[in-house]
Amino acid sequence: MTTTATTARERMLLAKDAARSIGLLGDDAKRDALLAIADAIEAAAPEIVAANAEDLRRGSEGGLSTALQDRLRLDEPRVAALAAAVREIAGLPDPVGRILDERTLTNGVSLTKVSVPFGVVGSIYEARPNVTVDIAALALRSGNAVVLRGGTAAEHTNAALVREMRGALADRGIDPEAIQTVDEFGREGARELMHARGVVDVLVPRGSAQLIETVVTESSVPVIETGAGVVHIVLDETAPLDWARDIVVNAKTQRPSVCNAVETVLVHRAAADRLVGPVVSALQQSGVTVHGDPSVERLAAGIVPATDEDWATEYLSLDLAMRVVDDLDEALAHIRRYSTHHTESIVTQDAANEARFLAEVDSAVVMTNTSTRFTDGGEFGFGAEVGISTQKLHARGPMGLAELTSSKWLARGAGQVRA
Repeated sequence: MTTTATTARERMLLAKDAARSIGLLGDDAKRDALLAIADAIEAAAPEIVAANAEDLRRGSEGGLSTALQDRLRLDEPRVAALAAAVREIAGLPDPVGRILDERTLTNGVSLTKVSVPFGVVGSIYEARPNVTVDIAALALRSGNAVVLRGGTAAEHTNAALVREMRGALADRGIDPEAIQTVDEFGREGARELMHARGVVDVLVPRGSAQLIETVVTESSVPVIETGAGVVHIVLDETAPLDWARDIVVNAKTQRPSVCNAVETVLVHRAAADRLVGPVVSALQQSGVTVHGDPSVERLAAGIVPATDEDWATEYLSLDLAMRVVDDLDEALAHIRRYSTHHTESIVTQDAANEARFLAEVDSAVVMTNTSTRFTDGGEFGFGAEVGISTQKLHARGPMGLAELTSSKWLARGAGQVRA
């Protein structure tokens, strides 16, 4: 069932052909295929980790950033987590064939709107082997084929993962051409993928702001934009110290290299004397460098003076910007200016301020009294995520199975003609 393809275009055409049969698979067949993929990944963990070690070695020698090395790294527990995520996706309800709307016209024609697969989903990403598995599993569960461009940093890891997933499909009698990678074609493969309109139905970029901007501006394939995360937490006047400290530390340090990690903390001036010192101290004890405005510098030691660039920076590291604001209005104005519309949170016990924050902040996910690290497809119950969309058309926020489907209308008549 495997066909040799010598160009990226041929790989994508194979995926398009395979998408027809994948889209017709029933719920049980798709579930069984994903369970087989999970088993194959788990069984091949030593080989996958060895391939990943080679990528890490090359990345370290080539000056790959600490944040990207963290995203690249796969050890045995992380491989097990990949398999577990696939099993969780397998257990989710089938998103295909859902009745979205139905009605009967006055002439008796019956209309039913149902969910259908896109067809071929493409993704361009960097140093994220988990995306290789997550997007492939979500695509298959939603009846789609997938074309992957994972970048040179994870070349060996991605090749090992794709090999195991394709083998699992073949063992179940499912066309393995439904999972394709164009990694071996390098940047030309990425360019071909971005210009495969009519072959690839939708493209999802994941990675740096520069990568996403390149895909959005250069692609002729429809793109679902997943944005960078200049994420904010506001510590309101009524914020309890223990909540403020624990939420900020978790949001920054639980995994600093990801897009839902907090980058800027805004502290209400009326609470600054009470909160800034303890929160900064807790951050510093966790290895965080705090870049603060003059008010923060007066209230805590060891502060790096913040510049205008800090407010717009997605650090993806153990760095955080902190500013004291006069009131909620100033906090909201700061967020409107610098936010990338990913995730924002407020810590408060003031019901009116909580309601204002939820209503006025224009981001994909708006939170109160909790860590921004919960903006995640797995945490939202999607099993995994295609990405976190910061756009407003079709999908917004963590994207799961439903966001990989489109719809079509089914019209059933009995000889009616239009007058």
